[in-house]
Amino acid sequence: MTTPAPPLVRRAPTARDLRNDVILAVTLLLGAVISAGLSSVAQIYGDDQADLGWALVYAAALTLPLALRRRFPATVAVIVSVLYFIAVTFRVPEIYVGNIAVFIAIFTVGAWIDDRRRAMLVRVLIIVGMFVWLMVTTFQAATAPTEEGLSRAGVFSPFVAFMLIQFLINALFFGGAYYMGDRAYTAALERAALEERTAELEREREVTAAQAVALDRVRIARELHDVVAHHVSAMGVQAGAARAVLERDPDAARRALSGVETSAREAIHDLRHLLDTLRTPADIDETDTSTAGDADGPSTVRLDALPELVERTAQTGLPASFAVFGEPAPVPALVELNLYRIAQEALTNARRHGGPGASADVRLRYGPDAIELEVTNTGATRSTPSVTGLGLVGMRERAAASGGSLETGPRERGGYLVRARIPLAALDDAQVSS
Repeated sequence: MTTPAPPLVRRAPTARDLRNDVILAVTLLLGAVISAGLSSVAQIYGDDQADLGWALVYAAALTLPLALRRRFPATVAVIVSVLYFIAVTFRVPEIYVGNIAVFIAIFTVGAWIDDRRRAMLVRVLIIVGMFVWLMVTTFQAATAPTEEGLSRAGVFSPFVAFMLIQFLINALFFGGAYYMGDRAYTAALERAALEERTAELEREREVTAAQAVALDRVRIARELHDVVAHHVSAMGVQAGAARAVLERDPDAARRALSGVETSAREAIHDLRHLLDTLRTPADIDETDTSTAGDADGPSTVRLDALPELVERTAQTGLPASFAVFGEPAPVPALVELNLYRIAQEALTNARRHGGPGASADVRLRYGPDAIELEVTNTGATRSTPSVTGLGLVGMRERAAASGGSLETGPRERGGYLVRARIPLAALDDAQVSS
């Protein structure tokens, strides 16, 4: 059962954010003190305004909570809004910085509360309270017995126009704070999602790079094993034969040593092609060794080189035969390389572990739905190594890399079987990729 992904939330405020909030609160406090002093001198509420001392207390109580606005956004918003309504009701001479503080507090609720339902309820309650308070003060002003102030004559009097302006300004003020808070929260979520995707891509890139390095190491190790093991094994057999007949049959010893020389040259040739392939630029298929090398000409790591491989195996003391069944079809270079190496490793194992009198048979079958390579030997089953070595692992990896499978194991009538099967669908995919 798949575990649902946790809901995305914006990041928590950092130490830098909290420091900025403290700076903002102190700055607004200084502005509120100056505004209170100037408003008191200007007598913005006339003779009914409160004393300057209350204005200074209000300035501190209004602005200092903003230092905690990101930690406790809802609480700060309620405190600031209530203080603002009280100050305006009791004619405290400071209104300008108070408007800024209320806007910031409502904006913070929308921008920093992850519980969106709670954020909506807090802001809606503040806005509804503001409009209720505004309607009450408007009714009180309209029903006051005094004739001072704006004229109330006519259906659309200057007093009514002024009241409508107040409603419009407050609607735009609180609506803007609400909208901008939501937009800030959405932008923060998008930024957090982008940062998460960037971090995930970076982790995947590191994993991919590590896997690529590991795969390259495995590929190089497999190539070196196939090349070195085959030729060194042949050289060991030939050198042993030369030593055995050196005194009684110098001509046979000479032929065996000639075989050692030939195997050494072929090993150097294959190693040179391998090194040239590793140095090939990235825009050339590194598995296609037909273009690697210079003086040595094209690579022989092809299926049409299997007869020569079988012949060399026979020359090193393991009688071997080769046969092709079916109509040969084009095979991608990567598959040819892997099948050739599988045959090479299977013959090497047969020569090393088959025992005296062993022989090998290599068969290449082109079927309607797959191509098969089968290598069998008639050596004693008990001579086959019981522990899977690097050779068998490498053959399985090559078969899997070609999109096929490998079957290995003792035969019922004696000897050992290695059969690689590559489906035609895998051949098509390999052809496209190459």
